[in-house]
Amino acid sequence: METFKLTILGRGSAMPTPTANQSAQILEAHEKLLLIDCGEGTQISIRKQQTHLSRLNHIFISHVHGDHCFGLIGLLSTLSMMGRRCALNIYCHPELQTFMQTQINFFGGDMGYPIIFNTFSPFQSSVIYEDRTLRVTTFPLKHTIPSSGFLIEEKPSLAHLNKQKADFYRVPLSKYMEIKNGADFITENGFVIPNAQLTIAAAPPKRYAYCSDTAYNEKVIPYIQGVDCLYHEATFLSNAADRAKITQHSTAAQAAEIAKKAEVKKLIIGHFSARYADYQPLLLEAKSIFANTLLAEEFKTYPF
Repeated sequence: METFKLTILGRGSAMPTPTANQSAQILEAHEKLLLIDCGEGTQISIRKQQTHLSRLNHIFISHVHGDHCFGLIGLLSTLSMMGRRCALNIYCHPELQTFMQTQINFFGGDMGYPIIFNTFSPFQSSVIYEDRTLRVTTFPLKHTIPSSGFLIEEKPSLAHLNKQKADFYRVPLSKYMEIKNGADFITENGFVIPNAQLTIAAAPPKRYAYCSDTAYNEKVIPYIQGVDCLYHEATFLSNAADRAKITQHSTAAQAAEIAKKAEVKKLIIGHFSARYADYQPLLLEAKSIFANTLLAEEFKTYPF
């Protein structure tokens, strides 16, 4: 069952181009919309995608480089003009709160709705958001400034009741929830019916990881091990590995190597340098190492 839907809004890097927007994507999970990074022009991409902004309550910013956060103030202003009243949560490094608060104050100081900055340290892993169905964990990346990755996980669902078996063993309705939570059932005659005979295992929880911007860094592998989908930056081809090292970015081959070592199910590469007009060589380079690699395509939705 596909419970996550990832929509790419921007696949470019620091230099905007006519064919690539700056970093931004929306993950839809359990009727929630999570915006991950917000490069310049993100609100226009959201409107083109015909996404209902009223459903957007959580924004996650990976680091304080302009191509990942310059779109925030415009988006906040538009939400104000649309009459938003409910709170908006922004998860970011402390430096971004300082920068954003200065901008908000300059433009009047009151957007008409609460803006809640949930700051976290980029130097350690921590759970920054959690509700009944989802958990978001940060982990450190390796870049020219402090940068964070995000792991977004479904929480495990309860097992499904095998109604046919429940009826056969005459399980009363009052016991259903106990059994779905793992309890065995004891019949009137004292026989123990194991939980495994009365339930059907729920689908494994979905897991999505976001790694941008970062140099090749095997320290992320424990955080992203076995995820259903990994988005990893692939700014350069391997023939520009020296440039990647200087700028603390990854090549397509390095992104694929991380995906392979982490045994992820699917890799999406993005954050492409403006030097490339054709992204197919980046895809081919990655696929030579990790076959299940996809190019990030703007306004395309990837369900998983």
